[in-house]
Amino acid sequence: MNRIRLVLHRLFRRPAISGPTRIYTRRIPTGVLLDLEHFLTQALNTIADDEELLALLLEYAADRAAQPTYDGHAPERLVLEQLLNAVGYEVPVYGDGVVRLADRLRALAPTPAVVIPAQREAGAA
Repeated sequence: MNRIRLVLHRLFRRPAISGPTRIYTRRIPTGVLLDLEHFLTQALNTIADDEELLALLLEYAADRAAQPTYDGHAPERLVLEQLLNAVGYEVPVYGDGVVRLADRLRALAPTPAVVIPAQREAGAA
């Protein structure tokens, strides 16, 4: 169901950023969702197409399966850093795209709640 909603959303809305990585935005009651599927697809394809990166990912998965408790200094962190350095973890936004994304986020931001002061009781100052 969620996949159908995303497809329909993309059919009727233009991306906030069209290149080099498409970014779609969608309003939710509490804020905005950034749709980074294009970036994640590129990252996963990069890993799948490179045997060394795929081996690193499998090593990372094996390390996490062997250690049920999280240790921030475990060797798996080095493998994860190598993967992130190869694939990247930042989505570039250039030129006018920065302004378009900011405008879209501002337009989709939830309106702040209006606080109505309570009535004063008789005799209160």
